[in-house]
Amino acid sequence: MNASEGRAELSFMPMQVADLDAVLAIESISHLHPWTRGNFSDSLSAGHWAYCIRPQADQGALQPGSYLDPQVLWAYCILFPAVDELHLLNITVSPKLRQFGLGSRMMAAIEGVAAQQQMPRIILEVRPSNTPAIALYQKLGYEQIGLRKNYYPVNPQSGIREDAIVMAKSIKLEA
Repeated sequence: MNASEGRAELSFMPMQVADLDAVLAIESISHLHPWTRGNFSDSLSAGHWAYCIRPQADQGALQPGSYLDPQVLWAYCILFPAVDELHLLNITVSPKLRQFGLGSRMMAAIEGVAAQQQMPRIILEVRPSNTPAIALYQKLGYEQIGLRKNYYPVNPQSGIREDAIVMAKSIKLEA
């Protein structure tokens, strides 16, 4: 992939059960303790806002299997709308497409959704060991508001767990 592909227009489509194989292929190689098919299915059943991100179909010469093929999953996110805040449960970019600004662009779109839905704050948890994500969130104006002790599983056999840094950002709402 080249930088121009990373700047292609993004298409946010509601995640469907049919998307889960592609989602799980990215999830399984992206996280120390990946979500399961059941975790994603439960989120869909619960009505969480789940989106698959692909390039828009009108990007020009599309070769099947290329990164500009609208069938190729670039990223996904799961959002939980609460009364007065939007909780980011999962955001993942395909490892092959990282470092092209997709995470920043997705976060900007998520912030736009929060503003449109009159939700004045976005909160998320992140592993302290996930320094690239922490750096991105800080660059985008997220601040640490708490710590959840022993939140993330690290090693199921040993029972070792990792804390979660809780971060938040206030969203400017239209009057």
